[in-house]
Parts: sequence; structure tokens; C-alpha cells
Amino acid sequence: MAPHKHCLLVAGFLISSLVLPTPLTAEPVRLLANTSPPYADQRLPEKGLALELVAHLMSEAGYESELSIETWSRALEGVRIGVYDALATAWYSEERAADFLFSEPYLDSRLIILKLRSAPGDYYALEDLAGKRLGVRADYAYGLDFAAVPELTLVQENHLIQNLMNLLNGKVDMVIGDQRTVALQLQEYLPTQRHKLEVLPIELPGRSRHVAASRALEGSEKMIEAFNRALAEGRRDGSVAAIIKKWDARYKIATE
Repeated sequence: MAPHKHCLLVAGFLISSLVLPTPLTAEPVRLLANTSPPYADQRLPEKGLALELVAHLMSEAGYESELSIETWSRALEGVRIGVYDALATAWYSEERAADFLFSEPYLDSRLIILKLRSAPGDYYALEDLAGKRLGVRADYAYGLDFAAVPELTLVQENHLIQNLMNLLNGKVDMVIGDQRTVALQLQEYLPTQRHKLEVLPIELPGRSRHVAASRALEGSEKMIEAFNRALAEGRRDGSVAAIIKKWDARYKIATE
């Protein structure tokens, strides 16, 4: 082979090795999430917004991912003991950080409170819900001190759609839920009723989703670092925003 051709081949190999991500593990990363549409749901395209983002970012980080959906308790325990590698849609807490390494937040979500548009009253703070009946989901970590609101009654249901039906039927005064989940449920199940509801102007703390890898997993720190680099690049190149925008447009969610 002519020397100049050999040099060109070597140069081409070096360039491609810089541009293409190198797989960092031979085995797929086994990620678990609990059913929480539109973030994670077996019925949705790409298994949901959050899982599409995680799969995209894991691929960009050089990892093949295997995404499964379980109940939250089984997902948490399965990753904690190392049967699975990471949680795909975890919320951060100091207690969980003892067992898990958390990525940077890759997706923010917003809690909202709804009431019937026809119901009287002005509400600008959580304390204004004193004496009311609030529809909540059982075992959902809202991160709010409901006990500090005088005579607030929490009416628990297993699913958000049950809370929304209770609101329309007068069994509760308000419902709290994730903005994207509320939009999906209204569009899927109550499209002719959504105009009857309004969002209260109560500012609630946002929540962020992370990938959380088991500390018992060898190489978890390396994986989380690679995910964080891919996330930073995905924000720079617009690919993360494009995926989020596609899902928010699907359910007519105004995120500004």
C-alpha cells in the first residue's frame, strides 16, 4: 500500500474514533421505571416521554439500554439489590442517595391544582385550601406539607383519572396532579369535559427526573458521568428539547 494511502486510512480511523461513541459496556444497561403516563407507559410510543429521553441519552453516552416498566416498589427494590442496574425516572431524595448514584436532572415537571371553573373562590396559596377536599393519589410523593393546611381533607384514589372524575362529580373540591399527566388523562378520557376545569394560580415546587444507578453496580459512577455528558451535549444540540417539545405538542401542554 502506498505510504500516503496508509496515512489517509490511519487518519480516517482516528477521526471516526473521535466522532463515534465507543460502547462502554458489552451488556445492556437494565433500567426500570414505574407506570406513569406520559413519562413511562408500555402503551405509549417509545414507552413514554421520559423513557424516550433516557434511551436517546444512553445511546449517545455509548450504552445500549433495556427499559422495563414495573410497579414502583418492585422497581426500587430490584435496583437497590442490584438485580437491575438503574431507575430511569427517579426523583431525588437524600434518603435514596444513600443507595443510588443520581444523574443530573434530565426532565422537569410541574404540579398543578385544578378546580371546577364554575366553583366560586380565589386561591393563591396552598393555605387557601383550608377546609377543602383535595383529590390525591395514594402513595404519591408530592413533596408538600398538606398537614400544615387547616382542616384540609385528602381524598385518596389509586389513579388520577378517578380524582378527576370525583372533581367533576362534586366529590372533591380540587385535584392535584402532574401537569403532563393531567393533560394526557383529560385528552384520553374526558375530552368534552376539560373546559369545565381550571388551573389555580398556586405556585408549587417543581420536580425533576433523574437516572439513579445502584451503588452496588460496578461501573455505575462511570455510567452516570457518561449520561451527564450526553445530557449536556443533548441540550446544546437541541435533541433533548426536540423530544420534549414533540410530547408536549401531542397533549397540547403549554410549558412556558
